[in-house]
Amino acid sequence: MPEAEPSLQDAHVELKDISKSFGGTRALEGVSLTVGRGSIHALVGENGAGKSTLGKIIAGAHAPDSGQLLLDGEPVRFHSPRDAIARGVILIAQELAIVPALTVAQNVFLGVEPRQAGFQQRRELRRRYRELAASVGFELDGDANAGSLRTADQQKVEIMRALSRNAQLIVMDEPTAALSRPDVEALHAVIRQLASSGTTVVLVSHFLGEVLELADEVTILRDGRLVRTVPAAGQTEESLMAAMLGRPLDATFPAKHPVGADTPVVLSVRDLVAPGVAGVSFELRAGEILGLAGLVGAGRSEVARAIYRANRVAAGTVSVISEGRELTVTGTPRTALRSGLAMIPESRKEQGLLLDRPVTENVTLSSLARVCRAGMVRRGAERRTVRQTLTRVDVRGASPGAPAAALSGGNQQKLLFGRSLLRDPRVLIADEPTRGVDVGAKRAIYELLATLTGRGLGVLLISSDVEEILGLAHRVLVMRGGRVAAELTGDGMTEAAILGAAFGTTEPPPKEVPE
Repeated sequence: MPEAEPSLQDAHVELKDISKSFGGTRALEGVSLTVGRGSIHALVGENGAGKSTLGKIIAGAHAPDSGQLLLDGEPVRFHSPRDAIARGVILIAQELAIVPALTVAQNVFLGVEPRQAGFQQRRELRRRYRELAASVGFELDGDANAGSLRTADQQKVEIMRALSRNAQLIVMDEPTAALSRPDVEALHAVIRQLASSGTTVVLVSHFLGEVLELADEVTILRDGRLVRTVPAAGQTEESLMAAMLGRPLDATFPAKHPVGADTPVVLSVRDLVAPGVAGVSFELRAGEILGLAGLVGAGRSEVARAIYRANRVAAGTVSVISEGRELTVTGTPRTALRSGLAMIPESRKEQGLLLDRPVTENVTLSSLARVCRAGMVRRGAERRTVRQTLTRVDVRGASPGAPAAALSGGNQQKLLFGRSLLRDPRVLIADEPTRGVDVGAKRAIYELLATLTGRGLGVLLISSDVEEILGLAHRVLVMRGGRVAAELTGDGMTEAAILGAAFGTTEPPPKEVPE
């Protein structure tokens, strides 16, 4: 087993020969690691490599099957995150844990609210919240209902909640995955400030540029084993990717299948009006990937949800065209599914998967008629269908009987693809399909999209990653204020053109990117 190089700082946390399994899946095997006090220590690897599991063991969310955890040189065994919090160790998890019915301020100070005689002091709560929000640089209304916030803003609430507890060690699992560039830069400043003040940060991230920018040391994991721990200063994105994958990474994006002007239209959207959508029209052709770009709040996800009838539509029409037949989509998502539409939602936890239910149930959830007879599920047929589907979308190391929560983020995302493809859709809406996914799994999803479009599937792709939009899409629609601000094709598809249309200027402001 490769040995971790000793950290330059005094050890804050040490892991010795840590192993962890979930059912028949080995998540970690014999991992030994030292994290220096006041350092920023990054954990990188493909989805399923074990980096999130290792972070959760440090923060008490998982208990190791074997091995030892030392905090400040003292052996500890956390039985829950509460035990870890009592020792100054806090986890900001990749999957959000917001209490929707409470305000932003109440979520931030949940469990540590200022009280007097048993009653919450709301004025003091608001004062503390304003001070914390100002110190972090996040502009969120403390009195707003947390459940009404976008994913990016809910992520900010999670970050402030951890900071409100004055933690000595913070494990951040993909903290910037849902943030725009200005918010990412603000958080980076906070992370540096924490480290300079003596707080240790364990950063789990698939953004390798972020890792190289922030980290003092990087630990690389592959298939549950530690590959090596190295100073970040001597690494490049290419060297990290090669170590993560065990091989060099080929070209990021697959070749685009050509889509002719005479290719049949599979989706027609006309004058669509819905919450956050102000009269959107476009067509999508068979085999085409149509990218939707824009800033936070521009209406991208709102368009997707309106098309899929997950949001109420006030006016306009949506039609799916299949073999010359035009089917108007009305009513509910069930109607949309029957019409030939499928959707990968923005948040797999909140809108996509039943994390506590088995992989099998998550795959067949939308297609039970295929495996039922007389109202009863045929278990044999279901097992065969699930095995074929998991192979088709390349879900690795998954036991069909294991809960979906036991899968890595990348495999969870592929699970959503598998469920959608069981419906044999004509149109797939993919909203942030690679959020929280590492470079290896991204490439697998890109290849899957290329294969599907090569077979005639039309894809509406929503992504905060401009490079991803440009690398995959045949055309790009740029949203602004709930409307289509620009349509870009061919040589006109550039980052500058997308940013300019998103901001309503000829030249984009510096350091701003759409989300």
